[in-house]
Order: sequence, then C-alpha cells, then structure tokens
Amino acid sequence: MTTGGTGVGPGDVTPEQTRPFLDREIPGIPELIRHVGLRRGLALASISRGLAGVSGRTLVVNLPGSRGGVADALSVMRPVVEHVVDQLRGGDHEQGD
Repeated sequence: MTTGGTGVGPGDVTPEQTRPFLDREIPGIPELIRHVGLRRGLALASISRGLAGVSGRTLVVNLPGSRGGVADALSVMRPVVEHVVDQLRGGDHEQGD
C-alpha cells in the first residue's frame, strides 16, 4: 500500500508511477475508498485518483495521503484484501460469493 500523491497537485503522481507496474487493475477498490469518504460527507474524497491492482502475486493499493483518508480506507479494506490474497494464492470462491 502506498499513501499520498493521489490528488491533483503538481507532485501528485502516484497513480501514474503505479500504473506501469500493474498487470491487472482492480477499479472497485479505489471506488470503495472514495465511497467511504463521500459517505462521511467529505466531498474532497471525489478527487482522489488512487489505483489498485495486481502486480504479479502482489496486491497494490494507492491510499490517500491524509490520515483520515487512510483510516477510512483501512476500515473497509480487510475483507477485500483477504479475498484478493486468497485468490492470488489460487483460492476459489466459496458458495454464495
């Protein structure tokens, strides 16, 4: 996981630097992170440009730079990360997934 560099400032280049390393993007993860911030009434969550994806057998997630943004993201990431890691290890979906 990375933190910061996902905004629109001149130095915010984390997504551009991350994208070449991803074999497959997982757009739902950054959508979930933005959704959590928006649900809390934080309109600025909408400008986060973080990416998520898989590089080889590694999950890569760009988190926002703010402590609150990171806390919000981590509050919902556990089941997602566990599932992705299981899938990368060759796991299969359980019935009902």
